[in-house]
This record gives sequence, C-alpha cells and structure tokens, in this order.
Amino acid sequence: MPLAKPGDHPDFFRLPPPPGASRESSIVLDDQGRFWHDGALVEHPGMARAFASWIQRHPDDGRFILSNGFDWTYFTVRDVPYFVKSVRAVDGAPLAELSDGSEELLDPSTLEADASGAVYCRVKSGALAAKFTPGAQTGLAPWLAESESGAIELAVGGRRFRVGERGGQASGGSH
Repeated sequence: MPLAKPGDHPDFFRLPPPPGASRESSIVLDDQGRFWHDGALVEHPGMARAFASWIQRHPDDGRFILSNGFDWTYFTVRDVPYFVKSVRAVDGAPLAELSDGSEELLDPSTLEADASGAVYCRVKSGALAAKFTPGAQTGLAPWLAESESGAIELAVGGRRFRVGERGGQASGGSH
C-alpha cells in the first residue's frame, strides 16, 4: 500500500496555509503555455513540467490551483490551463500529447479556432480547454479537409467535423 500524502485527506483543500504563508501566489500561466513567478519566466524545465502536471481546480470554489499532494496554491491562468504539445496518429485517429505529460484521443467535435487562427479543443473528458502550440496545430494536417462551402474540417474515422469559431474565453476564468 502506498504511503498516504496530505492531499489524500478529505479536508486537504480546506486546511489553512502554513503559518505566515498564503494560498495566493504570483504564479501565472501565460497564453503561450509558459509559467511565470514574481514576474520572471520559470526557466527550469523540470519546474515548468511539475507545475503543468499539478494543475487542478479547487473542489470548493473552482479556481485553478497547483497541487503536488503535499501543499497547494492558487495561480492565474491567462488563457487555458492546458496546451496540446503534439499530435500523432493512433489507429488513424489524432492522439494529443498535453502539457501535463498526459495523452488522450482528440475529440474532433470540440475544435475551435479564434480570430488569430489559434486552435483550441476540450480535454480531460471535456472539462477544460487546451490550446494547440503552433507545432501541434501543424500536426493536424493529415486530418484537415475543406468542406464544399470552404469551411475547415477534421476528417476522422470516416466522419467530418467542422472547426468552430472560438468566441470569448471558455477556459473557466483567470484564476
């Protein structure tokens, strides 16, 4: 049996911060998938990967938090909490590698593009938004098609899915 972490306690997210500390942080995830702390870019790749893997929503207020199971803090999400880093084919379907290191089949029905051409989708069983990095967006090429009306579509498994228009922020807020 693995050792229990404080995060396994049912009241973990309700416990006060350590003395002299706050649950608010100056950590920011920008619209390019980069983490910042106190206005400085988090340059250590291991720390950036750790932050990306610790993203959760607070169970009571829904704000974004970073939690490693031993402690947690609120942080700011400027656009979306996840980024699609790459796309590859698995049995003909697009598999997305996310910024937290996980992989999941892309749900082509959730694709949207904003006015600048950036592509977004829903991940984590549709609960959260993710933005494609430019390289990952290029990785969609094998599935891209154009409808008779000129709309961009993804052709997956014999079906076509229109890429919708993204309006406003659908990530669930900035905190």
